[in-house]
Amino acid sequence: MSSCELERVEVMGRVGSGDLKLRDAAVMLELSYRQTKRLWRRYRRVGSKGLKHGNAGRRSNHSKPLKLRRRVLNLIRGKYSGSEEERFGPTLAAEHLAEEDGIVMDHETLRRWMLAERLWSRQRKGKKHCQRRERKSHFGELVQLDGSFHDWLERRGPRGCLMNMVDDATSQTQAGMGKEETIWAAAAVLQAWIQKYGVPRALYTDWKNVYQRKATSAEQLRGKVPVTQFGRMCQKLGIRILAASSPQAKGRVERIHGVHQDRLIKKLRRKGIDSYAAANEYLEKEYLREHNRRFTRPAAKPEDYHGRKPTARELRQIFRIETERTISNDWVIRENLGAACASRQNHRGEDAYERPSVAPGLAKHEATDFQPGDRSATCWNTHLRFALTTGLRFSAHSNDNINNKRGHF
Repeated sequence: MSSCELERVEVMGRVGSGDLKLRDAAVMLELSYRQTKRLWRRYRRVGSKGLKHGNAGRRSNHSKPLKLRRRVLNLIRGKYSGSEEERFGPTLAAEHLAEEDGIVMDHETLRRWMLAERLWSRQRKGKKHCQRRERKSHFGELVQLDGSFHDWLERRGPRGCLMNMVDDATSQTQAGMGKEETIWAAAAVLQAWIQKYGVPRALYTDWKNVYQRKATSAEQLRGKVPVTQFGRMCQKLGIRILAASSPQAKGRVERIHGVHQDRLIKKLRRKGIDSYAAANEYLEKEYLREHNRRFTRPAAKPEDYHGRKPTARELRQIFRIETERTISNDWVIRENLGAACASRQNHRGEDAYERPSVAPGLAKHEATDFQPGDRSATCWNTHLRFALTTGLRFSAHSNDNINNKRGHF
């Protein structure tokens, strides 16, 4: 019996013993006098059992058939169960039952069934309450970027890093998987975002050297602001980088990491994916579309704050590594302990501005599509810039390789 029914038994007992009148019992039970008389007649006829609800202990008219329940639980045991890390939660299991087995179930019904059969026993840990920052109001106003190292492919492939971008206003997500959280991994996911939605106004990252770094003592003495290669790319795009000092500060992307670590790993396992390339193909073709459909919410205000989408040529000129080098009087460009010798040659009448093809030892530093008046490329000294603008061609030899390979600037 419920607590309300037990209270009625107690009050009716006092009426039966003469301690209370029916009118007083009606006031105590907060019922009408007529309803209290009905309860009193039932109590006198069958005792306390008469005050128990008539449907107590009966099977609900809206309950699922027992045959369906047994079938669903057998499917969960066979396909969606396992160790604590491998088993599917009720929500994800309900999605796969609908997609793969054609059984549409409410996830709360499935949760009750799984708890009753001890197929699900997740306990939430108590955490210190922290007030969450309000979302930005516009799509593209702030995008959070972070990498998540995890055993995404389990034992089928190597461990990797999932680069994840999440819009602060809508939770729209873009992701890509690779080996490490490098400049090119961050640049790849940012470029994919720009090609889909445009240039965001700001990125919210952490203090990894990929995004921002602290100034060295020499830079502090010169008053120079340190800029990483990724930071330079963002500067050219007009994107501000904001560095968070704790994971909680960029909690939205951290929580999305948890969603991917629960759902994506299990979906990759179901597909048998064992490489980064196959994982990225699955992300683009299926997973991200379904994830965004399920978890994205509308922004508080309808205006889109993304900038225009750059052309493919503009993106090529932005997403590349650039360093500053000086040509000495003997026409040598030095990189660390290696050197490349630039010897002057005539161009034999062909076009003065060719697409440069630099030797492998220099490709990571100096390759640029140089055009007349283009000063956004690698910063050269006066001698080399004069040579380029006057149409002279140089051949470069890299000392990093045993076999000298020639390239043109």
